[in-house]
Amino acid sequence: MVRRDNYMRHITKWMNKPMIKVITGVRRCGKSYLMRMIIDKLRSEGVSEEAILFINLEMFDNQYLHMAKELHDYIKTNSPESGRVYVLIDEIQNCMGWERVTASLLAEERYDIYLTGSNASMLSSDLATNIAGRYIEIKVYPLSFSEYIDFSKQLTKKDVSKESIFNEYLHYGGFPGLFTVIDDDEAKRQYLSSLRDTVVLRDTVQRHDIRDVDLLERVMAYCFDNIGQTFSSATVVNYLKSINLSPSSPTVATYLNALADAMVLEKASRYDIKGKRIMQRMEKYFVCDLGIRHSEIGYRDNDIGQILENVVFNELLTRGYEVFVGKEGNREVDFVAIKGDERIYIQVTYLLATSEVIEREYRILLAVGDAYPKLVLSMDRIPIGPRDGIRHQYIPDFLLGVRNQTPY
Repeated sequence: MVRRDNYMRHITKWMNKPMIKVITGVRRCGKSYLMRMIIDKLRSEGVSEEAILFINLEMFDNQYLHMAKELHDYIKTNSPESGRVYVLIDEIQNCMGWERVTASLLAEERYDIYLTGSNASMLSSDLATNIAGRYIEIKVYPLSFSEYIDFSKQLTKKDVSKESIFNEYLHYGGFPGLFTVIDDDEAKRQYLSSLRDTVVLRDTVQRHDIRDVDLLERVMAYCFDNIGQTFSSATVVNYLKSINLSPSSPTVATYLNALADAMVLEKASRYDIKGKRIMQRMEKYFVCDLGIRHSEIGYRDNDIGQILENVVFNELLTRGYEVFVGKEGNREVDFVAIKGDERIYIQVTYLLATSEVIEREYRILLAVGDAYPKLVLSMDRIPIGPRDGIRHQYIPDFLLGVRNQTPY
C-alpha cells in the first residue's frame, strides 16, 4: 500500500479524540483508501478486529442501512459490550439522518468515529446544525504531483525523469485509480471518461434532481474550457444563448453550485488586497483534477497556461491554503493563498520568454504594497534571481516542495 502520509498525519492527531473525523473529497480521490490506512494503523496498535466496525454504504448489500434507525441499530448490535469501538463509515451521505446517528454515538463517549462523504453541502447543513463544534473535516484531493511520483515509482517501477512524469500528470491528472489501469493512453482516457460520467450522473444529476442533463454537460464543458478565467453565471448564459439555448441565470447558477457540491469544480473568489475583503461577483472556477477535464474536452497544448494555473491552484488547496484571486486596482494577482497568519502572492505563467513578459508578471506583484512573500512560477528551468524580494521557481520544483531557491 502506497501511503498518503500528509493526510494520515492529520488524521492521527485526532484519533481517540471526542471529535467526529469527516473525510471529504470528490469521488474516487482516495477516501476509501485512507479508511484502509486507518484500519491498518489500528490493527498495528493492537486494536482487536471486534472493535473495528467498517461499513461501506456504497455496497448494495448495505442499502438497508440507508435509514438512520437501521444504521444505528446495526452499529449497536455489532459493537463489543465494553471498551473503545472504532466506527468507520464510507459515503455517509447515503444514509438519511446520518447526523443524528453519529451525534448519538459520540454522546456515548466510547465510539471513535470516521466518516467519508462525496458532497460538500452535507458539512454546511447537517453537520453545522447537528454536531457543530464536534467534528473535524479532512479534505482529500486527487494525488498531488509529489504523491503521483511516489505512486508511479512504487506501482509501475518506471524510472523516468521528473519532466516526463510531470507531462504525464498534466495529461491524465492524479486520480489514484489510474494506477490500476494498463499503461495505455486509450485505457486511461476510458477510465477517466467513466469516472466523469459517474460523478456527473450520481453526485450531480441524481443528488440534485437535475432534469436537463444536456444543459448541465454544456455548463460543465464551458467551465472546463475556461478554467482560470473570471466569469459569472450571466457570462455562461450569454454563451449558451449564442449556441441557441435559453437557460435562465438562476438555473445556470444552480448547475454551477451542483458541480461545486460534487467537488468537480472548485471556486476561487476574488479578494480585494487593499480592502482585505472577499468580493462577491465574477469568480474563477478550477477543475478538481485535470484528467476529468481532458476526458471531456481533450488535452490541448495551447491551453498550457490555464492547465499550469489549475495545477498550482490544486496544490495550494492540498497544502491547506484558502485560495483567492487577488484584485489590486485594475490588476489581477493569480493567487492569494492564505493559511492562518501566512499569506503568499503567486503569479503563474508558462514561460518568461521575453523581457516584456517578465516585466508584466513581476510588475503585478510589485504593485502589492505589503511585505508578504511573492512568487512567480513558470516552466523556465533556469531560475531568474530575486527582484525586489520577488522570487522565481520552476513549477515542478514548487510542486515537489524544493526549498533551495524559495522558502515555500
